[in-house]
Amino acid sequence: MANAADTLSTPTRLDARSARRTLRELWPFIAPYKGRIVAAFLALVGSTTATLTVPLSVRLVIDRGFTGEDGVPLGGVFLGLIAVVSILAVMSALRYYLVTWLGERVVADLRSAVFARIMRFDLAFHDTARAGELVSRLTSDATQMKSAVGSSVSVALRNFFMFVGASIMMVVTSPALSGAVLLAIPFVVIPLIVFGRQVRARSRVAQDVLADASAMASEAISSVRTVQAHTAQGRLARMFADAAEASFEAARHSIVARALLTAFAILVIFSSVVLVLWYGANAVVAGDMTAGELGQFLLYAVFAAGALGEVSQVVGEVAQAVGAADRLCGLLKVDVRILQRDNDEDTAVKPVSGDVGHVMFDHVSFRYGDAEETNPNAPVLRDVSFEALPGKTIALVGPSGAGKSTVLQLLMRFYDVQNGKVLVDGQNVAAMDPVALRARMALVPQDVAIFAASVRDNVAFARPDATSEEIAAALSAANASSFVDALPDGIDTMLGERGVTLSGGQRQRLAIARAVLQDAPILLLDEATSALDAESEHLVQDALERLMVGRTVLVIAHRLATVRSADQIVVLDEGKIVEQGTHAELAASNGLYARLADLQFSDLPEKVAESV
Repeated sequence: MANAADTLSTPTRLDARSARRTLRELWPFIAPYKGRIVAAFLALVGSTTATLTVPLSVRLVIDRGFTGEDGVPLGGVFLGLIAVVSILAVMSALRYYLVTWLGERVVADLRSAVFARIMRFDLAFHDTARAGELVSRLTSDATQMKSAVGSSVSVALRNFFMFVGASIMMVVTSPALSGAVLLAIPFVVIPLIVFGRQVRARSRVAQDVLADASAMASEAISSVRTVQAHTAQGRLARMFADAAEASFEAARHSIVARALLTAFAILVIFSSVVLVLWYGANAVVAGDMTAGELGQFLLYAVFAAGALGEVSQVVGEVAQAVGAADRLCGLLKVDVRILQRDNDEDTAVKPVSGDVGHVMFDHVSFRYGDAEETNPNAPVLRDVSFEALPGKTIALVGPSGAGKSTVLQLLMRFYDVQNGKVLVDGQNVAAMDPVALRARMALVPQDVAIFAASVRDNVAFARPDATSEEIAAALSAANASSFVDALPDGIDTMLGERGVTLSGGQRQRLAIARAVLQDAPILLLDEATSALDAESEHLVQDALERLMVGRTVLVIAHRLATVRSADQIVVLDEGKIVEQGTHAELAASNGLYARLADLQFSDLPEKVAESV
């Protein structure tokens, strides 16, 4: 299995072995459509057979039809030829439809499978992956693969059968002339293999460079306000232009290799046809063969030469398709430590005890990355132990970088701990399905994710089957009804990407409504009010207080006034718990919490400070 960095950044040499490996990886997506594959194969055989019948009719016309020998009526010959051409047309259309349908179907299934797997990857993968490159694989790579599979593979197969059939008929027609033509084949096939490898390698490089450019463009577009605020649009435009130029150069090298390959193949193949024509003309003059036989042989030679020439042209496109498929299938091979189920499965979990929302950290130590790759002396958490009883509120405070957010990420099993255990209702989360685990938790983060969808869809994100009444009740509980009702279409108003048309307080209240609707026994609040103005903070805090009732709450806050009423405050510093207790106990201990409280409250008026 590959890791994220290797899969996304390391080019793979696409030789015959890797092509066969890619085909094996694609087979599960192809196998369900065996019936259509057989039908396409039969149509291919039918169209090839009909095509190879045409030279026989031409010979008959030349040698007998014009002279009327053997009682062969000229009109009957042409009627037979029309019948053959009709069969060719029907079989070719059927072959094209079936092969194109297969290409579209297989690529759609593969694209869906890759996206579903990306959505189930753990955060360790997404920490190193670039979203723009992943999108590039799902779009440009899949499109390239689809066009090649839907047309180029069809053309390659048709011409392969045509070449084999025409070669056999050449030998049947004239063994002597066939030898001259067939001797030229090694001079075509060997360069085809050599140049084909170069085309495949250069196609992969071009695809990698294009993916890098797409990733950079995606990042810049998603952060366009930051880009323009720092007047960096010109610099980024130049960077993208350089990346696009690099992509063009990589593609140009691939095109040059394909062009040379095509020119060489056509030159050798048709030169041999010209020599055969000269030799055959002399044979007709000498009476060693008829004009019809020469015409039949030449048509077969042209069919074989044209088929081989077409194969040389599409081999590059097929190589690009193999490269695209290799990049897509690479995502299916990523080594993921925490693989999630599809989120439409049953995520209900019954606790093993009577407790609901019981959280415990038991001597937990954690570091990001693999143990052998990360400095063992710099863990993010060190021997952390605390307990949150059902219905109680635990506050996590401490300086930036102390490990507070990591605690929540471990609780939701975005990562697995290296030492110790994280328990939810007596179950070790390392043994639980992450989707089922997270269904028992509702998260209200500082940076709320708002999707380019309606208010209804955003609030019901975790419960898409929620009724309008349930959504309205959740919005009311989150103090969001007033601003939602004022929107042009109410809860059906479409929001901009990432909710850019909403204020910070409005986004937070939608996140709270989402948590209300989810109705999970464990509530996680990660700096939910730190970036809000006083009025918005009051509305959000009021909604949070209603949401917290009856739930186990883990809250992270830099503003100590917001956690004063917590049942237990856990103070973290450099990954270790340095203090635990209530606000009153910690404020009187003259420890880190007391110093932080003194810094925050010293600037407040005396009466306000006393109230907090």
